[in-house]
Parts: sequence; structure tokens; C-alpha cells
Amino acid sequence: MKKIEAIIRPEKLDEVKNALEKENLVSMNVTEIRGRGRQKGAKLMWRGDEYLMEMVPKMRIDMVVRDGDAEKVVKIIRETAYTGNIGDGKIFVLPVEEAIRVRTGERGEEAL
Repeated sequence: MKKIEAIIRPEKLDEVKNALEKENLVSMNVTEIRGRGRQKGAKLMWRGDEYLMEMVPKMRIDMVVRDGDAEKVVKIIRETAYTGNIGDGKIFVLPVEEAIRVRTGERGEEAL
């Protein structure tokens, strides 16, 4: 099993979620986060003044999937979240040692 953590632009969330659902990849957690990367924030204009927003709003998608689905999930997120601009996000893929469904006690891929 693999855990996919994707940091994406907030305006891309619905598009990414819908693209994953079309492939029957529906189990996910979504969290509103703030962060910054190489761009070190974003310069914005407000009432004629420029200011730096150091922590930019982002969305984090967490999914645990079967090993065989991991590359498909990464491809869908990357292609759907892409704008070509700085701040499109990052995707992390981590191994998952165990999964346990609390309600039934199922373990491993059966718990997904």
C-alpha cells in the first residue's frame, strides 16, 4: 500500500477530486493548509499597495491506495492540478506498513 500526499492549489481541488472519482478512486481526506515553497510566498496588491503573503493557502489531499493504483493516482493529480505556474504543488508517495479498519478489524488492503 502507498500513501499519497498531494499539495495543490485550492481552485484545483474539485477538478482533481472529480478526475479521481471517474477512476473510482474516492477515499481521501482533504485539509486546508497554508505553506510556502521556493517562491517564498506571493506578492499581492491591495488598495494600491503591494504586500507579501508569506504563507499561501493550499489544499492537502491524503489517500492510501493499493500499490497498483499509486502511479495512476499520481498521474491523475499531476495532470489535473497542473497550471504551469510556480505554486502548482507537490506530490509525495510513502509506503504504508499496515491499515486497519476500526469498525471491522480488517487489515491490509481489505481495510481500504
